[in-house]
Amino acid sequence: MVFDLIVSALVTVLVVTLTDGILTFFGNGLMNIGYRSAWIGPGGLRPSVRTMILTAAALLSFCLTFYFLMRETIRYIGKILEKVKEISAGDFDHPIEVKGNDEFSVMAENLNTMQQNIKEIMERERIAEHTKNDLVSSVAHDLRTPLTSIIGYLGWVRTRTDLDEETRNHYIDIAYQKALRLEQLTNELFGFVKLEHKEMQLHLGKLDLVQLMEQMLDEMTPSFVKNELQVEFLHAEHAIFLEADGELLARLFGNLLNNAVKYGKEGKQIRVSMEKEGEYVVTRVINYGRIIPKQELDHIFQKFYRTEQSRSRDTGGTGLGLAIVQQIAELHHGQVRVKSDLQGTVFEVELPVGMPKGKKEDEKR
Repeated sequence: MVFDLIVSALVTVLVVTLTDGILTFFGNGLMNIGYRSAWIGPGGLRPSVRTMILTAAALLSFCLTFYFLMRETIRYIGKILEKVKEISAGDFDHPIEVKGNDEFSVMAENLNTMQQNIKEIMERERIAEHTKNDLVSSVAHDLRTPLTSIIGYLGWVRTRTDLDEETRNHYIDIAYQKALRLEQLTNELFGFVKLEHKEMQLHLGKLDLVQLMEQMLDEMTPSFVKNELQVEFLHAEHAIFLEADGELLARLFGNLLNNAVKYGKEGKQIRVSMEKEGEYVVTRVINYGRIIPKQELDHIFQKFYRTEQSRSRDTGGTGLGLAIVQQIAELHHGQVRVKSDLQGTVFEVELPVGMPKGKKEDEKR
């Protein structure tokens, strides 16, 4: 635009100069032949008339030249204004073409960026709304089942006064187990919310990961026996120490082992291996159940994602177990991966031996 203004000014000076020369020529000619009027006096063209004509010539030449030079830019400004109207009407799918390298091209580029940001914000809000609906649906579905059982068993025991003590205790015990399941689901939901909103604080300490895994496998022995699963724990070193939150890691590996029991029981075997690889400890939990299709592997760590099989009575859950695994691993600056083929389904957790510098004080209370 500055260039166009300069060119317009130069053209205006040229036009004014030419006009002044023409006025002088004709004014002197008319004066010499004795012509007199309101415009022509004894000294030639009157100064006021000359000024008026030159001013009009200057304005006209400047405006015409500037419009000629700016006509494409003016059209471009019109397109920008039209795009602003489209955005205000809710159209975020058609970016405006960026032309040139001037102020208006920068404006168009910023407008496209703003449009994309608004679209992304709206998409995030849509996903958040969808996630909220999923949460409500999942919570209602997962909590209703054990709650219905509890009410049913206790209501039946309450109304049957003829039940013997053994039968009564049997059904009360079933209701109690359902209540424990209800508590587990509730804790899992609250725990996920804390992790999701970064409200979970790490309580770091030096722990032996081999010992932690052995303890967890020992605690889950009844579950392994019930499902007729053989469990093998392989570790080259007697002890592997790292700096981590033992409670959170117990939850991480507990979710993976429970997942292996749920979906690997038909394979009759679970293998757990642990080894140091450089500055990391890599733990693999392997089950030999059904192969997970590739399209499911791509979503398996998403919150509330559950395959059709996992919605059955035996394997149903909140769909948060693996999402929590991933969040806890990332909270420790590690990562979790999964692969599934004819060699088994492998969940691989990679954790640093020591927390990165600068992170310890922020995450340790």
